[in-house]
Amino acid sequence: MGKYNREQVSGKRLNVNASETDPTFTVPLRLSNHKIPMIAPAAHLLQTCSRQVRQAMTGVQHDGHISTVEELAALYGAVAPPSVIKEVDHIHPIYRPFIEAAPFAVLATAGSGGLDATPRGDPAGFVHIEDAKTLILPDRRGNNRIDSLRNIIGDPRVALLFMVPGIGETLRVNGTAEILASPDQLAAFAVAGQAPKSILRITVTSVFFQCSRAVIRAGLWKQESMVARDSLPSAGAILRTLSQAAIDGDAYDRALPQRIADTLY
Repeated sequence: MGKYNREQVSGKRLNVNASETDPTFTVPLRLSNHKIPMIAPAAHLLQTCSRQVRQAMTGVQHDGHISTVEELAALYGAVAPPSVIKEVDHIHPIYRPFIEAAPFAVLATAGSGGLDATPRGDPAGFVHIEDAKTLILPDRRGNNRIDSLRNIIGDPRVALLFMVPGIGETLRVNGTAEILASPDQLAAFAVAGQAPKSILRITVTSVFFQCSRAVIRAGLWKQESMVARDSLPSAGAILRTLSQAAIDGDAYDRALPQRIADTLY
């Protein structure tokens, strides 16, 4: 019997070299309900077959590294129709209630200085729907790092993840943003007499909901998932540690609640 070379397995070629003088055995390999008899040295079969069959079935290289879209498609399979149908290029009336009910969103940006994802929160409806293609997001008082705003100056692409307490589904919005700061524009978003320093006008390019799996797995809205505050380092403890005690962490923590209350808006 001659050498077995390049056996076909599920559309992929499997290299197996075994001469008739080698110690061999026959193994029925089942793929897609078909038995493929192969003759190969035991050690070579176990090593080569497992690696190449795994690659044939998943499209993943033997070291597990995925570097192409084709490999991803082979690993994950086709997108289900609902996952495509749910995406629209504007704020459809069916999605509007999610934005109006959300008191919290995460704003993601990218720029030459790096990436940023920042929490944004206010009473429900704080992101104003100007029209089906436009959102207005006020920039409330914070720590003045303005990482997101710096990024938008260089790269206007943004993404928002809206979350509504108690609701498993989240809403994802992608678009481009511009920073506005005229007094007339800011006055409309004043709270407690305090206008934001700027607002973002976001031109929407994509909107779709995310299913509840992640929220369910996290138990995010369950009371038993709540974590006691004293189980994690306080803001003062973090600053004391990272400043090598140059910042008095205890004093920082004592003053923080009042400082936040005084500067919330």
